Amino acid sequence: MRTSKQTQQKLPVMQRESQEFGQVLSSMCTEPHPRAAEAAQQFLSSNPGDPTTYPAVAELETEVIATLGELTGLDSPEGYVASGGTEANLQAVRAARNLAESDTPNVVAPESVHFSFQKAADVLDVELRVFEVGDDRRADPADALRLADEDTALVVGVAGTTEYGRVDPIPKLADVAREVDSLLHVDAAWGGFVLPFTDWEWNFDHAAIDTMAIDPHKMGQAPVPAGGFLARDEAILDALAVDTPYLESTKQATLTGTRSGAGVAGAHAALEAQWPEGYRENYERGQANADWLADELVSQGYDVVDPVLPLVAADIPHETVEALQDQGWRVSPTGSGELRVVCMPHVTREMLEQFVADVDDL
Repeated sequence: MRTSKQTQQKLPVMQRESQEFGQVLSSMCTEPHPRAAEAAQQFLSSNPGDPTTYPAVAELETEVIATLGELTGLDSPEGYVASGGTEANLQAVRAARNLAESDTPNVVAPESVHFSFQKAADVLDVELRVFEVGDDRRADPADALRLADEDTALVVGVAGTTEYGRVDPIPKLADVAREVDSLLHVDAAWGGFVLPFTDWEWNFDHAAIDTMAIDPHKMGQAPVPAGGFLARDEAILDALAVDTPYLESTKQATLTGTRSGAGVAGAHAALEAQWPEGYRENYERGQANADWLADELVSQGYDVVDPVLPLVAADIPHETVEALQDQGWRVSPTGSGELRVVCMPHVTREMLEQFVADVDDL
């Protein structure tokens, strides 16, 4: 029998507070837009995986995909609201594998791709062929072509890498994909909500892209989880579909069955509130903050990777990073050890000024 003392010891677990963002600098998640948080609460019990039972959230999802198509240059997008970039990337690999004629399909990707492709290759039993990026930290299409062959089912490019914010030459990677008769997937999970306001060529209108990952719960300020999987052609979703005999809808192309109505509704509200001007302001403020931070760190003597998008990587010693973490800063390094700061919507100039002062003190 549980004692009263044991019961009292358990109570504080229910009293924990959610994460504050005042010192969060390396996360690609951010505070949701207030209207998005409110909408998510309203649709907590809705399941877009059963659209005939929950038609309201299904309609919201259709509108979300249409707006994401507008963001990414696709007039008639296919797709759905996923749990995030990992699921969207896995689905792209799965669709390519299912459509491939080869019995031993492979995926060709730069080393800068998200680690979710390692998961996808493992789960789907597909060979992942990775090539090094150039000195500019972008994929070289010639290297992609050297690895690709008649068994290549998918070529991958990244539009906003998670470590350095780089944008691969997507149109040239599309040429590689077509040369070996494979699909092209673009991972724009983070970059997709800032790239529309730049001159980079990265979207469906710029190149023969087949699938894309783009996450409203990152720069889009939707609540977690709210990712996006987009496809140019309905045949790609058909390649993912399975029969659903006990539901009123006859088939389902999503990876999970029950899904988050909160994520769908939150993404819809965030898009409705901010596309396009709100997102433009987020990008311009974030880019200005990244440029300012890069200049400040250079002035302190650190080597800094030029921030082409709102992300700064600086060669700050590991001991300093640990000391910053001890002071409460939520910062993490790249795989090569640089300190990485992502200028998300919650990151203010005042936060960065205090951060730079702490770096200087250390």
